[in-house]
Amino acid sequence: MTELKHTPLHATHCALKARMVDFGGWDMPVNYGSQIDEHHAVRTDAGMFDVSHMCVVDFRGERVRAFFEHAIANNVGKLQTPGKALYSCLLNPNGGVIDDLIVYYFAEDFFRLVVNAGTAEKDVAWFNQLNAEGGYGLTITPRRDLAIVAVQGPNARHKVWQVAPSARTATELLKPFNAAIVEATPFGELMIARTGYTGEDGFEIVLPATFVCEFWDSLQRQGVRPCGLGARDTLRLEAGMNLYGQDMDDNVCPLDAGLAWTVDLTSPRDFVGRAALEAAGSQASFVGLILQKENGKAGGVLRAHQKVVTPQGEGEITSGTFSPTMQESIAFARVPKGVQPGDIVHVQIRDKALPASVVKLPFVRNGKVLVGQ
Repeated sequence: MTELKHTPLHATHCALKARMVDFGGWDMPVNYGSQIDEHHAVRTDAGMFDVSHMCVVDFRGERVRAFFEHAIANNVGKLQTPGKALYSCLLNPNGGVIDDLIVYYFAEDFFRLVVNAGTAEKDVAWFNQLNAEGGYGLTITPRRDLAIVAVQGPNARHKVWQVAPSARTATELLKPFNAAIVEATPFGELMIARTGYTGEDGFEIVLPATFVCEFWDSLQRQGVRPCGLGARDTLRLEAGMNLYGQDMDDNVCPLDAGLAWTVDLTSPRDFVGRAALEAAGSQASFVGLILQKENGKAGGVLRAHQKVVTPQGEGEITSGTFSPTMQESIAFARVPKGVQPGDIVHVQIRDKALPASVVKLPFVRNGKVLVGQ
């Protein structure tokens, strides 16, 4: 049996009596007591997540921009201001999603990526292959000496500034999907990005692993609540954010996963997977579902892999949960083309076909419910 990997905060999670689970080969906290309370803390105040299992990868070299013009589906031509970030899919030649990632531009010879934990080795191997095949001459460095903490919620940024006051000047005017590198802090050099995976404001902070326990403890003393993977999943689902391995993977193209907005087909770049996407086009719709109630009660909970029956044919739920914010059962589903928001479909839950409303994603953003029955 393969031994689980540990983040630098592993002992801290255990000391907080977190319930630990195997997540992609990493021993990670699913909750610290009440997953529901953790969810609401992020929606109403501030919560923090250890996401150090994800991997920072640095790319350096004179042709780093040309490399990413070819390697990813979104267009790095949008990255002109240092610190600007871009969300993109990394595709295989068949148009399937190897991973979804964020790329940060800091200089013409320095880009930084954050990639998913379970795909990090696969991603780096693919990047090394593309680098060699194209003769780009880049230095590609996975940074396992760095840790990542996501601090999310309406009060998240202010609480980060309380523990790292020197970061305020560099980050107070930071717009969403931008990052700044702050050198003089009690926790070493910080990369602070105004990004997240919850639908709330906040920061994702990259810092030296040697300082992360002290940083975490300082945030906790300011009332930032430790949150586990359970709350992270309900928050991201409410926010309409995909999870790699559930909502898309190597065999699913981004056009069928609600990620067409991350694919730039207008510029003349010949990126990996482009020909396959243009040949196949979109084969399915990616929608939100809300399970309808009967006499004030839902007859079940929407879960991944449940069958969805529509007048246009069958589809499948990719992610589903009970929404703590909405008090409704919600899901993402890949369904036949032609299924539209406002339609009623039926989901097979055990031996029943239960009605669900089709809605436009996201369900919740910045604490506000955006959809309803």
